[in-house]
Amino acid sequence: MSHSVTITRTTTSTTTSALLINTGYFKTLPGLLKLAQVLLGAVCVGLAAHYSTGFRNYGYTSELFYLLMVTTFLIASACLFFSCLFSLATATIISKTLYELMYHAIGFILLLAASATLLVQVNNKQYRGYYYEPFLAASIIGLINSALYLLSAIFGYRNYRGI
Repeated sequence: MSHSVTITRTTTSTTTSALLINTGYFKTLPGLLKLAQVLLGAVCVGLAAHYSTGFRNYGYTSELFYLLMVTTFLIASACLFFSCLFSLATATIISKTLYELMYHAIGFILLLAASATLLVQVNNKQYRGYYYEPFLAASIIGLINSALYLLSAIFGYRNYRGI
C-alpha cells in the first residue's frame, strides 16, 4: 500500500530598519587602530586648515601637500572605519583582502612623507610664534598617525597571508 506525503515549506522573512552596530569591532586591535587614525587625522586636518596661510605662495607647498594627504586619508579611513562598524560582513571580509594591506602601506608612505616635509619646512623657515607650534604639533601628530598606518599595514599583511 502506498501513501502520499505532502511536504509544505513556509519561508517568512522580516525586514528591520534598525541600524545594527558591530560593537565587537571596537574590541579588536585593527578597529582601535582605525579609530585612532580617524581621530588623529581629524586633529591634523583641523590644525593644518585653521593655521594655513592660504597657500598663495609657492614656499608653502609642503603645507598644501600635508593638508591634502591628511584630508585624503581622513576621509578614506573614516569610510573604511564606519563600513566595518556598521557591517559585520565588511569587517570580516575586507581585513582578509589585499586592499587593506595596500591602503595602509600607501597611507604610511604618503603621511610619513607629508609629515616629514612639513616638519623640515617648519624648522627651516623658522616660523615665528603663531605658526610654529601648531604646524610643529600637526607634523608630529602626522608622524604618529603614519606609525599607526604602518601597524595597520603589518596587520593587513598578516591577515592577507593568514599568519
